[in-house]
Amino acid sequence: MKVLDLVCAQGHVFEGWFGSEEDYLQQRAAGLIECPVCGDHTIDKRLSAPYVHTPRSTVVPAAPAPAEGVRAPVLSPEEQSRLLRALRALVRDSDDVGERFAEEARAMHRGEVPARSIRGRATAQEAVALLEEGVPVLPLPDTPLLKEPLQ
Repeated sequence: MKVLDLVCAQGHVFEGWFGSEEDYLQQRAAGLIECPVCGDHTIDKRLSAPYVHTPRSTVVPAAPAPAEGVRAPVLSPEEQSRLLRALRALVRDSDDVGERFAEEARAMHRGEVPARSIRGRATAQEAVALLEEGVPVLPLPDTPLLKEPLQ
């Protein structure tokens, strides 16, 4: 099994698993590989470091199995693109309050300052405390994908 780092013409990087180099080339030539973010079929390989298992390698435990009957949603490339656009709109249309996020969110919740869309940084403990106080918060990953244009 070959694990390759791939990139589409729009610059989205993702991982692909193939039985061999020939499998990758055949699937690419047939247009079967597409970017999971934008659906682009113009795909190239990127340089990647191979993983070599040695006796000193740390064994990473397997992720816990999902609860019975619970399945993670599988989004189509179009759905992924719409979700990413919506998340970018949230970021674009909000004020960055940085480390003061928990303080600002509480002040808005109490009516001490005018309500507005804000974003910033909070610890997991601060986010849990806000939720327990009834302050609505939505944790978002801090990734470059939320800040750059989609295409």
